[in-house]
Amino acid sequence: MAEYEDCFVFLLAKAYQRAHGLLKKKLLPFGLTPVQHLILSVLADEGPLSPAEISERTVVDSATLSGVLDRMAEAGLIKKEESLEDRRSLRVSITPKAKGMKEMLAEQRKAVNEELTRALSLEERLLLKRMLKDLKG
Repeated sequence: MAEYEDCFVFLLAKAYQRAHGLLKKKLLPFGLTPVQHLILSVLADEGPLSPAEISERTVVDSATLSGVLDRMAEAGLIKKEESLEDRRSLRVSITPKAKGMKEMLAEQRKAVNEELTRALSLEERLLLKRMLKDLKG
């Protein structure tokens, strides 16, 4: 076996590629990218939020996030409004269209998680989740 195949960075990168590819395929019928799905999930759970708050929670840099939010607004998935407290800042929230997709998107995410961890026992799944959270920092 090649030395790099035992490297944690390589193994995590390959696992990410597989997970990202599976999620991307499941989201294709909805016209969403994994990042857009993540943003909708964050907004559904916590919104409305400012772009800075979305960036912080999703770990998407503000330059990238701006374009993503613009495309999502054009698609009718989110709305951007001036903050009532500070007219210089925006509040982003999901639209009824996006709310209507929430359950179907949750099903797709669950299916990907199940496919990724199919070979693992329940204990191994819980351990993997805990270890990934620990590595995330």
